[in-house]
Formats: sequence, C-alpha cells, structure tokens
Amino acid sequence: MNTSDRYLHMVLTEGAVEAQRHGSATVEAHHILLAVAAQTGTAPQRVLASVGLDHQAVLAALDREFEHSLSTVGVSPASFGLPAPSTVLKRPPTMGATGRLALERSFASVSRKKDLRPAHVLLGILRAEVGTVPRALALAGVDRTDLLARVHSAAADGDLG
Repeated sequence: MNTSDRYLHMVLTEGAVEAQRHGSATVEAHHILLAVAAQTGTAPQRVLASVGLDHQAVLAALDREFEHSLSTVGVSPASFGLPAPSTVLKRPPTMGATGRLALERSFASVSRKKDLRPAHVLLGILRAEVGTVPRALALAGVDRTDLLARVHSAAADGDLG
C-alpha cells in the first residue's frame, strides 16, 4: 500500500468514526472533511489551517450550518434542547451520497488512480457547489474559491502529500 492509499484509507476510516460520533449511518463529505482537517502535517490540513480551519473550526462551522438550516424552517435548536446523537449504531456507517460524490470528484481530478494524492481528496470535497460543506464554509466566512486556489497551488507546487 503506497502513501496515498494509506492516507485515503486513514481519512475514510476516520470519516466513518466522525460519522458514528455524530450518530450518522452514512459517511458524508463533511465527515471526510473533518477527517482531513484532523490529519496533522499533511498538505490538505495545512491548507485548511491557512484559512483558519482546524478540526475544531470545521466542527464549529458544521454546527452553525446545522443551526442555520433548522432556523430556515423556523426551528431553533436552543428552544428544544436536542439530545446528543446516539453513537450506538446497528452497523458501521456506509458511504453516503455526498461522500461518494466527493471521492468521485477526487478521482476525476487525476488521470490515473496511482496519481491520487491527499490534496485531491480535499479538492473533491471542496468542489461541491451545493450541500452542507459549501454552506458551512460560507457561514464560517471562508472564501471557497480562494481555498480551492490554495489547494490547486499546493498541488502545482508539488505539495500534494
């Protein structure tokens, strides 16, 4: 198993842990983003940190997105005292639609699977035009276009790992 395969395995495994931690039966793009942000010392983690997105900041942005989405339909989480999600799942989380799409975009950014690098995984997540991740980034005040440019720049400089 090469370095990129190990990274992808680690991020997907940690993404599943994040999904379970949040009571989700599926691993979605935002769970993979949390896992990417947690991989200290990698190019994707450094790029995220350069715009103020460490693991905690991504988690906070996702919490804001959740609250904002609920408020759009007139629900205030503070009014209801929502219980913590159950982390006891009947089976391990499976890959969800947004997680699958993020991985497809990651693989589409390279001509051969063996060319896939950690930065490509982040590109696959950030290229989503709609959904939880773009909404969370916008609510966090992150310029997604600038962030994508930073990831592309890291890739062009050969800083893919």
